[in-house]
Amino acid sequence: MYLKHFGFSEFPFSLTPNLRFFCSLTAYKEALNVILVSLLNGEGFVKITGEVGTGKTLLCRKLLNALSSDYITAYISGTIFDTLNLQKTIAHELGIDIPQNVDNHMLLHLLTNKLIELHHQGKHVVIIIDEAHTFSDQTLEGLRLLSNLETESRKLMQIVLVGQPELDKKLKKTHLRQLEQRVIFSYRLPTLSDQKDLLSYLCFRLAAAGYHDTNDTLFSPKAIKLLLKASHGIPRLINILCHKSFLIAYGYNKKIVDADAVKMAIADTESLYHKNVATRHHLLKIALVSLSIITIGVGLYFLIK
Repeated sequence: MYLKHFGFSEFPFSLTPNLRFFCSLTAYKEALNVILVSLLNGEGFVKITGEVGTGKTLLCRKLLNALSSDYITAYISGTIFDTLNLQKTIAHELGIDIPQNVDNHMLLHLLTNKLIELHHQGKHVVIIIDEAHTFSDQTLEGLRLLSNLETESRKLMQIVLVGQPELDKKLKKTHLRQLEQRVIFSYRLPTLSDQKDLLSYLCFRLAAAGYHDTNDTLFSPKAIKLLLKASHGIPRLINILCHKSFLIAYGYNKKIVDADAVKMAIADTESLYHKNVATRHHLLKIALVSLSIITIGVGLYFLIK
């Protein structure tokens, strides 16, 4: 596609969480520090929330990479509907062999023994729950009960809850107030708030993708302003719009992404532009322009040959 055209070694705005593209803006540094301080403190829950697309999963991966070998981690992502399955998932992540037809009592016994064994080895167990807002109230309460496992001086596990703002609402429920009280540290991930942050984000990802001209972001000032407004500073939407904008600029054989390219990218993104006819029109236009460039290139190749 446009890699060679712009001088990239890989796509700079891929949606796949990749630590090489983790941009250490102030908010992400603060969030990571909140978690690390909480783990150093040795007890209680820590909660990180943020809107869809603000980079919570990438933050989890950064955390996993930042912890030393003194920490044993279990990373859990996705919906778990009951306490038994939660315990099984944690047991599996900790390398426990689970017998068939195991019940809650036996599984809790196995977990406790493993946690005590790791504690005697000087290890700290950290359970990271991504997408925690999808957990049922019953499962969240089961997680609280599981956190009761402790020695005379220290919890046998620490738990990091990561989720969308709906998690905050869940924990406000009366029957979950005991869990809310155990959240010692919390942090709300903000969106990118201004053009300075957005420019830092764009430059970082472009450099990580192999673009070496540090004096040129490949985006016009108007394009950057429009990107911030349309994406509301949400990194995932920024990535989607940038990828499409590069496709459009490549289709028109441009070396810079201008406001027109961004406008077409917005029109082609359903979550931002809901007039289906216009969306199809711009999508078709992108395809036709790209096809035209390819066709011209092939034609020139055979003429020269």
